[in-house]
Amino acid sequence: MKQQIEIFDSTLRDGAQAEGIYFSVDDKLNIVKKLDQLGVAYIEAGNPGSNPKDLEFFERVRSIELRHARLVAFGSTRRKNTPVQEDKNCTALINADTDVISIFGKCCDLQVTEVLQTTLEENLSMIYDTVYYFVSHGKTVFFDAEHFYDGYKRNPEYAMKALQAAADAGAACLVLCDTNGGCFPNAIAEMTTVVCKKFTIAVGIHCHNDMGCAVANSIQAVQCGAVQVQGTYIGFGERCGNTNLSTVIPALQLKLGYACIPENKVKLITHTARYIAEIANYILPASTPIVGKSAFAHKGGMHVDGVQKLRRSFENIPPESVGNVRNILLSEVAGRTAVANKLAQLDPTITRNSPVTQEVLESLKELEHKGYQFESAQASLEIFLLKKLGMFTPFFELENFRIIGEQSRQYKQSSSAMIKVRVGDMSEITAAEGEGPVHALDRALRKALEIFYPTLAQTRLIDFKVRVIEQRAATASIVRVLIETTDGTSVWTTVGASADIIEASWYALADSVEYKLLQDSRNGNLKLQSIGMNEIE
Repeated sequence: MKQQIEIFDSTLRDGAQAEGIYFSVDDKLNIVKKLDQLGVAYIEAGNPGSNPKDLEFFERVRSIELRHARLVAFGSTRRKNTPVQEDKNCTALINADTDVISIFGKCCDLQVTEVLQTTLEENLSMIYDTVYYFVSHGKTVFFDAEHFYDGYKRNPEYAMKALQAAADAGAACLVLCDTNGGCFPNAIAEMTTVVCKKFTIAVGIHCHNDMGCAVANSIQAVQCGAVQVQGTYIGFGERCGNTNLSTVIPALQLKLGYACIPENKVKLITHTARYIAEIANYILPASTPIVGKSAFAHKGGMHVDGVQKLRRSFENIPPESVGNVRNILLSEVAGRTAVANKLAQLDPTITRNSPVTQEVLESLKELEHKGYQFESAQASLEIFLLKKLGMFTPFFELENFRIIGEQSRQYKQSSSAMIKVRVGDMSEITAAEGEGPVHALDRALRKALEIFYPTLAQTRLIDFKVRVIEQRAATASIVRVLIETTDGTSVWTTVGASADIIEASWYALADSVEYKLLQDSRNGNLKLQSIGMNEIE
C-alpha cells in the first residue's frame, strides 16, 4: 500500500496573514467545505483567542458535517510565568471545541531569550505544560516547533530538548518549522532525518517560501520520514508565503507514489485552487505549477509539434489528471499544423491541408500585426475561430453607445455610458455611471443584457490591462486591452486592439460577454428571460 501523508491546510490561518488577503466568516466556511470535499486530512481554521471573527467562525462551523477533514484550532504555548489554566488564549482553544489543537512553541534559544525574554528552562516548561494541558482534556495535539531548523543550527541540543518536552507531554506530531523560510533542501534533509530517527511519534514539516524552496523542502522532508505536510492551498501566506499544497499534493501523489488525498479527488486540485483564489480575491498567477492556466500551455513550434505527437514529451503529468487543460497557443509564430489542430477541436473534419487552415493562419498574422495577441486571450481566440468557420451566432448586437466624461477641480472625475443593444427582435437602451469610461461601459452593457441573460449577473472583471503597441506614435498609438473575467467557477481572458482605447476595451468587453453566453449555451444553462422569447437550445 502507498504510504499515507497527512495534508494539513493552513489557508485560513497562515494564509490569512498574507498581505491583501481578508476572509469573512462566510468565506472561511465556504473554504472549509471545499477543502473537505478535496479530502485533506486537517484544516487549521484560525486562532480563537486572537479575534472575535475567529470566535464566531468556530461557533458556526460546528453546524458543518465534515466527511474527510478534521478541524484544527491554533494557538501558542502559555505565557511565561502564567499557569496554563489561567491563560486566556488556552481557555479560548478549549472553548473552540475542536478535536485537534496545533500549539506552537519556540525551539531556538535566541528566540527564547531575545523575543520571549524568558529563560530556556521556562520555555521548556511552557511547552510541556501547554501540550499536557490539552492532551489531558482529550485533545490531539500537534506541536509546531517554531524556528526549529534555525534553532538546531545554533544549538541542536536545546532544539531537541524542546521537541522532547512536547513529546513527553503527549504531542501526537512534532511539526518542524522553517519559520524564516531560509533553509535549503540539503539542510532540511539532514535535520529532519535526525529527528525522525530519535522520535517514534509522527514528524511533520511546515515551510515558508522566503528563498523559493518551500515545496522542495517539504518534499525532501517527506522523503526523509516526515508524514505530515503543512502549507496553504495556493501558497499565499506571511511574507513570501508558505508551501503550496496544490503543487505538493500532485508532486507527492502522482510523481512519488504517496497517498495524500483520495485518488478520486485528484481531479479536483485545479478547481479547488481557482475556487479559493476567487474567494480570496487573489489573482492566481498563470505560471503557478499544476493549477495555473499556463501550466500546460505550449507556444514554441518545437514544443507544440512534440506534445501533439507524444504528450509526455513536454508534459510531466497529464493536465486532465489534476483537472487542468492543455492549451496550444496560437500566435504569429504558429505553424499550419498548430492552427489545423486548434481548428480540428471545433470541426474534426479540418486538416492541415484544408483551405480554411491557411486562411485562418493569414488572418491571425494580420490581426497580430494590428496589435492583437491571442496567446493570453484564449476566449477571444475561440470566438474568432468560430466566426471564421461560420459556427458562431452572436448573442447580441451593438446598435450604438455613447461615453460622457466630466472633470472639474471641485469634483472628482466621473463617467457615464449609454448603450443600445439588440437581442433577437428586441432592443434595450440602458445607462450607467462608473469610475471611468470603461467601467461605465462595462456596467451599462451588463445592465442591458442581464434583462435577457440573467446569468451575466454572476460575472465580474478581475483584471484589466492596457499595453501601448507603438510607443513612438505617442498618444496616437495602438493599444491592446486584455480583460480577465470570472463567473466564480471559470476564468477567461479576452482581447481588443485599436488606436482608440475605448474601442479596444469594447472589443474585449463584448468578447468577454459573448464567451460567457457561449459556455452557458453549451452547458444548457442559457435562457432568454424576456416575454415571448424561447429557451436557447
